[in-house]
Amino acid sequence: MPTTGIIVGDNWLAIGAGAIAFYAVGFIIYGAVFSKLWMQLSGFTKEQLAPHTWKMAVSPIMPILTAIGLAIILKLAQVDNLATGLVVTFQIWLFLILSTRLYSFVYSPERPGLLAMDTIHLLLGTMAAGAIISAWP
Repeated sequence: MPTTGIIVGDNWLAIGAGAIAFYAVGFIIYGAVFSKLWMQLSGFTKEQLAPHTWKMAVSPIMPILTAIGLAIILKLAQVDNLATGLVVTFQIWLFLILSTRLYSFVYSPERPGLLAMDTIHLLLGTMAAGAIISAWP
């Protein structure tokens, strides 16, 4: 398989839609539905977080990078259908994303509820992006 065009040849509309879907999952979980629960689990107050609000400007970078990474892996794996895309995406989530997220939990005093919330977000967001990218025509 040629190595050129791994990113350039990808469908940027699918990548963009996947990134938006991932970001939307995060907005629904952390912003619309469970924002008070997140505040409680994280142990922060709005006042404590106020100096860090600038970081929200950086937040779109994460789902964009994830969608690009998924597109590269799915292309290299020659995934061309939704079912296979979901299986491969789940494996990426389980063996790379979840395992990386566990470092914060294991090596910090983080509460299990926050890990659960983040795990659900990362699973649903990754699967949504992977589904869009792998099923995009």
